[in-house]
Amino acid sequence: MQRFILIRVLQAFVSIWVVSIIVFGLGRITGDPTAILLPIDATEKERLELRADLGLDKPIHVQYGRFINNAFHGDFGSSIKWHGYSSMGIVIKRLPATLKLAGVAMIVAVGISLPIGIISAVKRDSVFDYAGKIVALFGQSLPAFWLGLVMMWVFAVQLNLVPTSGRVGWTSYFLPAISIGWFLTAALMRLVRSSMLEVMDSEYIKMARVKGLSETKVIWKHGLRNASIAPLTFFGIIFGNLLVGSVSIETVYAWPGVGLLAFEAVLARDFPVMQAVVVVFAGIYITMNLIVDVLYAYLDPRIRY
Repeated sequence: MQRFILIRVLQAFVSIWVVSIIVFGLGRITGDPTAILLPIDATEKERLELRADLGLDKPIHVQYGRFINNAFHGDFGSSIKWHGYSSMGIVIKRLPATLKLAGVAMIVAVGISLPIGIISAVKRDSVFDYAGKIVALFGQSLPAFWLGLVMMWVFAVQLNLVPTSGRVGWTSYFLPAISIGWFLTAALMRLVRSSMLEVMDSEYIKMARVKGLSETKVIWKHGLRNASIAPLTFFGIIFGNLLVGSVSIETVYAWPGVGLLAFEAVLARDFPVMQAVVVVFAGIYITMNLIVDVLYAYLDPRIRY
């Protein structure tokens, strides 16, 4: 188990290193940053001085070494739009709002998809099964931002049950959490159903029934534990989708998180903030996948070898 974890940790570091190369490269091929930082009528001397201050007159490998050193200390430079503020500081300040929204979305998704997926598998080809398939179909077909706008118009504008935007109490989590977690709910529902169908047809489940165990114990103790392996691996991937999807949903609902920050940074061409957002999102995504891999190995020892 220790060897397996060590290999996964090393792979995580390699992934982060690759991300750093991509972020560094994109920051260099998108144009000269002095064109953004200096006014239009700036002289060539002023441009050369700024390039020297930013280290852009150095060889590319020296620039990358400086970038890695600064990134290791969480220094991506000052924001272009929010003058005087550290780019990483702005991202860290906005990060809790995004993580809370993603956490609520995952709780909602698991709370809905798990029981429906299990019931659909246990009562195969029943009314519950067909209803679950329809819900899953719509869930994976509707764009999150369109669903967010429709839900805002119905629940916030017409019924006046929840706030239209912003973060003003727990009621403000309702619309953005469902909007961002709707696709996750549908995908998990289908995955739980297919995994449960495969497990419930296995020999050890038949043996458990022959031994006289109750159907509830067979389903929840023996069936669900083994069927949870596939959905568990899916969590690492889907959590990254939640972070990426937060950009559109947070923009629709004016949610003060990293997603809205990324949108504002793109509009303002604030490269330091965009770099910090990409690195933070990538770090969270890689860490989540590392945790999922370890849990997967705990549930299924066969993959350790």
